[in-house]
Amino acid sequence: MIFVTSFDGGVSYVSYEWTVFTGQAATEVVGHGWFSCVHPDDYEIAVGFLRKAHEQQSEFSIRLRLQRPDKSYTWVMIGAVPSFGPPGSTFLGYLGSMTELSAGTFDPLTAYGTLARFVPPPSHPSTPSGSALELVANYLLVAHGLIEQDHAKEMLPVLRNALLTAGILLAQSTTSPAQGNSVH
Repeated sequence: MIFVTSFDGGVSYVSYEWTVFTGQAATEVVGHGWFSCVHPDDYEIAVGFLRKAHEQQSEFSIRLRLQRPDKSYTWVMIGAVPSFGPPGSTFLGYLGSMTELSAGTFDPLTAYGTLARFVPPPSHPSTPSGSALELVANYLLVAHGLIEQDHAKEMLPVLRNALLTAGILLAQSTTSPAQGNSVH
């Protein structure tokens, strides 16, 4: 599932898969509305960590529990990379993804976050796929993680530009109200 935030850290776009995964309407996600799906024990960790990531305008990944439509909770990994644009490399927000974690992939069972690094976990079979543009954005996020692992840093500026473009296109996209993808 793909999301885009604005410069202030609030969600401006979330893929339709969010609604399928959590039961929360895309319009309720706007800004920081998505926090209502976070497990109560993980809430303070998530808010504090994401505030720190935003202040540092850093890549991040965070593991926490989200509520499903049946009111149960499941572990997910959420991560994002910052986007910068003119003038003067102004912070524009984040392009990120969220993936349900497979059973047995998390130990210990605690919420936590990591700054300055985001490598998306493998897709979970129950995590629905999105639109073609969302899939491209997800592949770009995976490529970003692979480039850093392979020490091919000279490719990062080109990849970050592609991530910026994907984030802008997603944030600007409009869909039919029936799908509910756009949360401008």
